[in-house]
Order: sequence, then structure tokens, then C-alpha cells
Amino acid sequence: QVQLVESGGGLVQPGGSLKLSCVSTKIRLQWNTMAWFRQHPERTLELVARIDSGGTPFYSDSVKGRFTISKDDAKQTVYLQMTDLKPEDTGIYLCNRFPTAGYAFGRGTQVTVSP
Repeated sequence: QVQLVESGGGLVQPGGSLKLSCVSTKIRLQWNTMAWFRQHPERTLELVARIDSGGTPFYSDSVKGRFTISKDDAKQTVYLQMTDLKPEDTGIYLCNRFPTAGYAFGRGTQVTVSP
């Protein structure tokens, strides 16, 4: 049963921007902290940003100042606005509850930053 559906990825040049979306069908955003993760080509999973039920964001040092996490509780959607993208931002971006507490990840959306 699909719980999380990510979209908005693509191929972008360094310095470009993308906005990702994640629709949650089971995890209620107004009661949970949600996060964006990225899976690097070598398969490691990194926490990129999270936003708590009240809307307070947290960012990893690698994206601070470049990425903005936000949400729309009415639409059950979490967003990740990414600017000044770098090749090291390449990966599959996934959203989930934080901590995941056993909720399955979705398929994610691929972001590729390349000249």
C-alpha cells in the first residue's frame, strides 16, 4: 500500500534549482516530524532536512543555506526547495517520518546534477 510518493526530480546543471514534493497518504503531517533523505549512488542514506509538526526546520550542514523544507498539512505534502545545486547533491531523494518508526520508504525521485 503506497504511503509516500515523491516527485519533482530531474537533471539540472550545477547552480540550478529544483523543487521536490512528497505526498503522504498515511502519515499525518500535523502530528509527525517529516524528513527528506537522499540515497547516494554508493547506496548510503543521508538525512538532508526535517520539519517538525509545528513547522520548525532542521538542515544538515551540507545543504544549509541552499535547501528549504516546508509542508502543507491540508495537502499532506512536504516540499524541498533546492537551490545552488552541486554535483554532490546527486542521488535518489526520499521522504519519510523521522524517525521512520517502521514506515516504508517510497520509490523516491532521482536528482542528477551534471554539466
